[in-house]
Amino acid sequence: MKELITKTATAAPEQTEAVAAEFAKTVMSEMQGLGGDNLFIALYGDVGVGKTVFVRGLASVICPDDFVQSPTYALVNEYRGKYKICHYDMYRITSEDDLESTGFYDYRNCVIVAEWCENIPFAIPDTYYRVEICKTDDGCGRSVTIEKISE
Repeated sequence: MKELITKTATAAPEQTEAVAAEFAKTVMSEMQGLGGDNLFIALYGDVGVGKTVFVRGLASVICPDDFVQSPTYALVNEYRGKYKICHYDMYRITSEDDLESTGFYDYRNCVIVAEWCENIPFAIPDTYYRVEICKTDDGCGRSVTIEKISE
């Protein structure tokens, strides 16, 4: 089952951050009821569309004192605040063993935000948020779609 949370056009990175900051309120509310389980957010979009910008907006509410940067070379960055955010880059992950070696399955009570989820369909939980960011037809703006997926 898919539930559309929002579909919004943005014209600047600050607007994409604002969409994510608003979504962070939903994330924090849901984390309260999970009892130590993780909340998974799968990010989809081409290189340079603003996936890390989206995470920056999310973290501005949940972990406002942390500096957000792309986890491209680290594979995972942790941000600490009201809840811990584990920001993954799955671009180089090609197998379950690769994913296991990152400590992915060891996190608890965490908001896991993963870029390049196309590479880890086997690890996406039955219930998660799917965020797709695409360039608009003119190439200047972005379309941000957030859905809650429940299998």
